[in-house]
Amino acid sequence: MDAQVDKDYGLPLDGKLALVTGASRGIGEGIAFELASRGASVVLAYASPSSEPKINNLKKRIESLPHRPVAYSVRADLGSVEGPGQIISELLQWTSNDLHLDILVNNAGLERVKSLAEIQIDDYDAVYNLNVRGIILLTQAVLPHLEANARIINLGSVGARAGFQSLSLYCSSKAALEGLTRCWAAELGGNGTTVNCVNPGPVQSEMLDNIPKEIVDMQKAQTPIQNRLGTIQEVANIVAGLAGKDGAWVTGQVISASGGWAMY
Repeated sequence: MDAQVDKDYGLPLDGKLALVTGASRGIGEGIAFELASRGASVVLAYASPSSEPKINNLKKRIESLPHRPVAYSVRADLGSVEGPGQIISELLQWTSNDLHLDILVNNAGLERVKSLAEIQIDDYDAVYNLNVRGIILLTQAVLPHLEANARIINLGSVGARAGFQSLSLYCSSKAALEGLTRCWAAELGGNGTTVNCVNPGPVQSEMLDNIPKEIVDMQKAQTPIQNRLGTIQEVANIVAGLAGKDGAWVTGQVISASGGWAMY
């Protein structure tokens, strides 16, 4: 097989730089590792000092891959006004003011399981400052450093189009993310940049542990593919596919990664 063809299929993201938020665990960790497995160098963004051991372990796993991709970690609170700018400032320092990003995965998110009667202003601020405002501010901060034919992939949830009790803040924030995805796709496509949203169904992860068991059991029972939960790897594969050349003609889309539980 021709060497270039082999490279394109074996390492389709070779030479690309990706930024993945919420990379210390769960779906974010899986996405970061899969992008690196396909050749990308990856910036691992995380928020909590307690996540540092997990980030360091992921960094070692990535840099131990046979093709030796680069992994760089950066800590910032994306729920704060300053956090997104701090990430870009650190990356500019890391790259000697020559930052060129190809892939942005807006994965970091937060949920609060509270009924309408229980919601407090602090709950609203915590969820929306990270799940909506943080994504707006980070994507805005990244724009001057995005290469042509870039990929912006937002991680939503099937909850954006479903009515789950006690999850109105989370579900509505993910519905907002769908709207942002479509508008940004309309704005940014001139140079080949695509913007899409991937909505996972229930996936076995730490975040799922906070979801009421009856909701998870209901989704499993109604999932056409094997009546089971999804896996982190299955979601990571979808994101990585959109991040490569195969995603060049897909933009403004919300993709249900739910084994058919939600069919769009």
